[in-house]
Amino acid sequence: MFDLLGLGLKIILNPSTFLLITAGTILGVIFGAMPGVSASMAVALALPFAYAMSPVIAIAFLVSVYCASITGGGITAILFKIPGTPSSAPTTFDGYPMAQRGEAGKALGFSLVASAVGGLVAAFAMALVSPQLSNIALEFGPSELFAVSFLGLSVLSCLDSDNIVKTLISGLIGLLLACVGMDPMLGIARFTWGTSTLLSGIEMIPIMIGLFAVTEVLKQTIKPKKVQAVDEKNDSSKKMKTVLPTAKEVWETKSTMARSSILGTLVGILPGAGATIASFLSYAIEKKVSKHPEKLGTGIADGIVASEAANNAATGGSMVPLLSLGIPGGNAAAIMMTALVIKGVQIGPLLVKTQPEYLASVFGSMLVTNIVMVIVAMGVAKVFAKILAIPYTILGPVIVMLATIGAYALKNNMGDVILMASAGIIGYIFVKLGYNSAALVLGLVLGQMSESNFRRAYTLSNGDLVKVFTKPITAVLMIACVIMLVYPLVKSILSKKK
Repeated sequence: MFDLLGLGLKIILNPSTFLLITAGTILGVIFGAMPGVSASMAVALALPFAYAMSPVIAIAFLVSVYCASITGGGITAILFKIPGTPSSAPTTFDGYPMAQRGEAGKALGFSLVASAVGGLVAAFAMALVSPQLSNIALEFGPSELFAVSFLGLSVLSCLDSDNIVKTLISGLIGLLLACVGMDPMLGIARFTWGTSTLLSGIEMIPIMIGLFAVTEVLKQTIKPKKVQAVDEKNDSSKKMKTVLPTAKEVWETKSTMARSSILGTLVGILPGAGATIASFLSYAIEKKVSKHPEKLGTGIADGIVASEAANNAATGGSMVPLLSLGIPGGNAAAIMMTALVIKGVQIGPLLVKTQPEYLASVFGSMLVTNIVMVIVAMGVAKVFAKILAIPYTILGPVIVMLATIGAYALKNNMGDVILMASAGIIGYIFVKLGYNSAALVLGLVLGQMSESNFRRAYTLSNGDLVKVFTKPITAVLMIACVIMLVYPLVKSILSKKK
């Protein structure tokens, strides 16, 4: 462990390398804070810079962009209710209400500390138990991965305990939208209505931008509400600044931070699971175990910590199967693997043993990035927060313009812009009717993964459903899913009887 730490710091603290890692961190935070730029897209945009670097430095640079972009996504999620990355969507539940109360600086402080702690925990976990954890990941076949994705869907009943039925319906609509496009097994078009735009499926980013950004603009336009970055009780002329939580405040959230960091690391290790499942799952579990679950969603630190610690921890977890097995844990990890393969690196189980400098450089990069990004994000947040002083008659159209650019830039396709605008209008109607936009996004995110893994598992078992669901890991996870889905319903019925 200490040898790995020493080697990693020796690589990263070289002046030229340290500057590259710092530059990657700045790029990552900015890309992550921009609506429509996911963590995977941030890594893809940074990829050309890595071509001129040596393989060891290139992977460290791309890891810094990846980690920082997840953190950057929380900035706009808190200030504007626009998740910069899909994994920051649960951060809006408590971060945005805090910003509306004039506690944006405090919310950003908790977000950054939780991000740093989650990232550091994942980095040490990756270095300590990378081979052992990757062996566990090998046990996960299609049926187990279906159970993991279904476990993510089971949090639907926790997103809005006051309106469980409409939340579940919202999630089912998301699952239906995930079926649009090419059949993952047969390769035939489904529900495309002859439109070429829908052949690749309904893209998550335009839908997410529409449901969160455009819907919020419509709400603010129809029922204007002052957006502020400072507390009205204080001098409103003071500039909003990120306020890092005190040691006492951090200690009060220690359980949430520890739970979310460990959960995020474990979920990140599973191929295909990723930071989005980690953040939603962590938030749902926090709502189960919290001493004051009714306060979650109203603007408290625990909700921000649960989301941000988990999604940042998932970044470290996703590197475990990549470095130990040559299996990318997510889209961003797949892009990094492509960069290494292009440079002639033999990815696989022998990489960690024969060339430990790769694991060491990733470890060192994550340590440095998770510290540097706190300082960088504070500066970026300060710039973004100044936008809040702009009257909403100007700010609203600017947000819509940025949202349009973000949707169009995905594939340079006007179809995605139309998709975003439609999602915004439908999202507004959703909110008015009491349905849940976040549940729809969750269904859309996990729908294709659930379907493809279930169908593969069903095919491999020769159509035997009993065989699919009686595998030990699958059975345990499915029991947990049922408990999570049924518990809120049973609790609601019992409380009504009392």
